[in-house]
Amino acid sequence: MTAPAPLRVFLVDDEQPARARMREVLGDLAAELPNVVVGEAATGQEALGTLPAAAPDVVLVDIHMPQMSGMEFARHLAILDAPPAVVFVTAHDQYAIEAFEVNALDYLLKPVRAARLAGALAKARATGGVRREAVDRAAVQAGQVPRRFFSIGERGKILLVSVADVVYLKAELKYVTVRTPDREHLLEEALTGLEQEFAGIFVRIHRSCLVARRRIRGFERVTDEDGEGAGWAVILDGVAEKLPVSRRQWPAVKALANG
Repeated sequence: MTAPAPLRVFLVDDEQPARARMREVLGDLAAELPNVVVGEAATGQEALGTLPAAAPDVVLVDIHMPQMSGMEFARHLAILDAPPAVVFVTAHDQYAIEAFEVNALDYLLKPVRAARLAGALAKARATGGVRREAVDRAAVQAGQVPRRFFSIGERGKILLVSVADVVYLKAELKYVTVRTPDREHLLEEALTGLEQEFAGIFVRIHRSCLVARRRIRGFERVTDEDGEGAGWAVILDGVAEKLPVSRRQWPAVKALANG
């Protein structure tokens, strides 16, 4: 009977000694559970840039990292066509641990023990890739929202778009157009979910569009074909187009601008 291929492991931790220690523990487990480290990174952004080409079976990621938490990293990773399994590594953080347990996500407590790591890797091999829905729920329960980045899948790679760079989000068919001053991207998420997650950053101007609050520069009266006033459009910093504000949303948008 042919032995299974070694488990391909990718390490993500902002502390190099922690990654070195994990390599040691994985080496100790090699006879029991064959594995190979196919890559490592110090940040979530770095990992998302190199991980798809490494094609790991499982990622061991520290939950607490600067710029991008391990949980946000996993949310972005889940957009891949064949995402790897994810095991979170954390110091004792009760809120995160409870969120992991409720949503059936696996985690390891530091310092990581060989026996517990072996069990997590075996479970990861059996259960397969990370599920976006589970990580989304865990992020909310652990208080780790909103994200700092949107993730766009492009030809097998993950492109990160900073939320701070986005001018507006517009629902079109099954996609949401993410507009920055430089270009447009297509995001496969629901506008209602984005509105809830980013309530402090974006405001709804009509049923299919959210605009960045800080990008609002003013308003312009919109006229109809007869030259009569038909409503208002919002003027946004970073794009030339002026987006219409629905009558229903106008009082709230106007109050926000005056606030």
